[in-house]
Amino acid sequence: MSYYPEPTYIVSYLFRKILIPVDGSAMSYRALEVGLDFASRYGSKIKVLVVEDQSIPNVDEVVKRVTEISGKRGISVEVKVKKPNYPDTSVATAIVEELLEEHYDLVILTARGRTLNPDLVIGSIALSVVINSNTSVFLIR
Repeated sequence: MSYYPEPTYIVSYLFRKILIPVDGSAMSYRALEVGLDFASRYGSKIKVLVVEDQSIPNVDEVVKRVTEISGKRGISVEVKVKKPNYPDTSVATAIVEELLEEHYDLVILTARGRTLNPDLVIGSIALSVVINSNTSVFLIR
């Protein structure tokens, strides 16, 4: 008879600090739900990044919604609002800068956020983060 030891949760050691960029789209809130699941199962610390650009009409409403969603799950998250200085910095650059500055273990984002074209498989921001990120990327489709 074989002996199987108790399961060890390697995930809890690999993904302790997670960044979730939220742009107010339904898909970005879905990425938040996945991150909250990581937090509840593995004790990950979650930081939500809202990059304030022209595509988000009301940043305060996005922050409020993030707080509501995490509050319903009973998980506290840190919310950071970052305003890129155009034209030098894009939304993707602001996300990558945050990853470099704070040393995250994982970034969870959606393949498409506020993109209007449904034919795109991956949006420009997601593609740029995947290519330029220094950490693991969990891409939600």
